[in-house]
Amino acid sequence: MTDRLDDYRRKRDARRTPEPVPPATPGPTGQCRFVIQQHHARSLHWDVRLERDGVLVSFAVPRGLPRDRARNNLAKHTEDHPLEYLDFAGEIPAGEYGGGRMTIHDQGTYEADKWRDDEIGVTFHGERTNGRYVFFQTGGRDWMVRRMDPAEPGWEAMPDAVQPMLATRTAGLPPDDGDWGYELNWGGRRVIAYISGGRVRLSDADGADVTSWYPEIRPLGPALAPIEAVLDGEIVAFDGARPAPELLARRKAPKDSAAARRAAERTPAHLLLYDLLWLEGHATTELVRYAERRELLDGLDLAGDHWQTPPYFPGGGEFALETARTQGLNGVIAKRLDSPYLPGRRSRLWLSIPA
Repeated sequence: MTDRLDDYRRKRDARRTPEPVPPATPGPTGQCRFVIQQHHARSLHWDVRLERDGVLVSFAVPRGLPRDRARNNLAKHTEDHPLEYLDFAGEIPAGEYGGGRMTIHDQGTYEADKWRDDEIGVTFHGERTNGRYVFFQTGGRDWMVRRMDPAEPGWEAMPDAVQPMLATRTAGLPPDDGDWGYELNWGGRRVIAYISGGRVRLSDADGADVTSWYPEIRPLGPALAPIEAVLDGEIVAFDGARPAPELLARRKAPKDSAAARRAAERTPAHLLLYDLLWLEGHATTELVRYAERRELLDGLDLAGDHWQTPPYFPGGGEFALETARTQGLNGVIAKRLDSPYLPGRRSRLWLSIPA
């Protein structure tokens, strides 16, 4: 009888990896368990493993399981894994097969209502993952996975495009200072960031996709995973601590990915994120106040080499203006603490005030 773990063992050296490498394949346990591991390897992906006939039938899913029926996600059928992998988490050394950090995203049981060589239908019962999914073969080891059940109650699909809300220019600070929050006017390039499945997509104020322009921003996706969000912010280049629009102007549309990487090395950009428009299946634009959106945004703890959430000043207009002058900025953006987010609209709920 063929040992279904032969391929798994050939790819691993038990002396060099913390992964379980059992000498023999056990028989079926009569159970239907699953594990989903978040795998920060050469590229982030999620490994979905289903217990079947004494092994874990495994799929690498680059964007994770879809959370609604709006899309199918790619799945790569990989080698069977040992049952000990149901509890495995750790750092696979660089240079080894699958090198990178692996954490457990979810565990539980499943029911199989279809199991063919080219199609597998299962219903997950996990802490994070529930519902019916179908894995179906499209060619060789290439499969797709689709959610068959409706999304969880209250879930809204991530919007494909959101136009940024705009501020109205005014001469001075509002008189009711305590009702406003103040952000520095960084003078950068306005972008909306869509983060899903550990990937980032950036669109500018006109809706053009500018993701390829800024490769240094892409690690934000894996850093935030598995959380999915839509964020409002702007791209800024700095000369020391000073925002430098003249440096940002050097970041033109790249000819190719190599040119983009060279530009990022010469003139690194930073993504400053100051509003939250959608989070984990829930729109936050019209029903959530600005102050609450900022609280949710701060809770994401977005701080990296090329992205951050700059502070805002509730009820601190004079201090914010003085800070802007000290840093040589154009001024501040005042936003009413109770304001909704109105995509594509210019409103007096947001004010642009010169320094």
